[in-house]
Amino acid sequence: MPSSGPTLAQIVDADVVLTTVATIVTSFRLCIRARQKRLWIDDAWAALGMIFNSALLVAVCLYTQDYKIYPQGIRIALYYMLAQFFYAVVWSSRISILFTIVRLSAPGSFFRRALIATVITFGIVWALLSVQVWCICENQSGWKSQPLPQCDLGRGVAIAQMITDVLGDSLLIFAPFCLIYRVRLSWGQKVRVLSVFSASAITTIVSLVHAYYIFTGGGLKEVMSVLVEASLSLIVANLSVVVAFIFHLSAEDESTSTPSPIVTFGSQPRKRVPDPLATTFTGIESTPIVLEDLSESRPRSLKASDDDKITLNNREGK
Repeated sequence: MPSSGPTLAQIVDADVVLTTVATIVTSFRLCIRARQKRLWIDDAWAALGMIFNSALLVAVCLYTQDYKIYPQGIRIALYYMLAQFFYAVVWSSRISILFTIVRLSAPGSFFRRALIATVITFGIVWALLSVQVWCICENQSGWKSQPLPQCDLGRGVAIAQMITDVLGDSLLIFAPFCLIYRVRLSWGQKVRVLSVFSASAITTIVSLVHAYYIFTGGGLKEVMSVLVEASLSLIVANLSVVVAFIFHLSAEDESTSTPSPIVTFGSQPRKRVPDPLATTFTGIESTPIVLEDLSESRPRSLKASDDDKITLNNREGK
């Protein structure tokens, strides 16, 4: 009779593959930003998520080993590490996405302040969820004597995760809409940019599956869903940078003779950047700069000094 769930070996193999992919994508993102000299707080949170995800892989590999290798206390600690590293990966990835949106917003604006407040809220939710797991598991005692210790988290944790995951990912999906609709891009470009940010919906679906397994006591299925959600959250957090680099989203359908604001992330622009994901109204350390088409012929006042203007006026009067 076939097994109704994944085996320990399948869990380890899946986690190795998922973590490797997430690490490659995150490293690629960091290399892109470092090469462009645009590293910022969102990149730091992505790097932190990658570290937590690697630690999660180590915890899973040790947790699934033969239970006779480690004392019972070590196995219990590994379970707690697995649970806490999962939250660390998911919420650091969400904070990274949120800071990516922050760097797109105008400094000093109400929307930017609201985003910063949301970042703080995400941190508080992360802490509360971690404490909730600790308190529920400590109030139970039977699970700690099992060969493969796994706490029965119950409906309380499942409901809390569903609510926070749905609300958190919804904010990450809809927040970019408040910025993109004001940017001078074609409809097709706006759809492509918003599609990248909307990838958080995939994480929401996986998180709902994870919550279902918590409800039903899924056992190893619950562990597998944890690993999938963690790595997928980290991959999604990097899409806005990686997709922009690979596909080079451009504004070729707009007239090249029309002056338009060209501002990049956190640095003064050196050239026209046709990538909507790499441009916005303003940068973190710069103000909007308008590059005009110098080929247009229009009256201009040339004035190097007051004396030059007087000289020009005298010549015109002759």
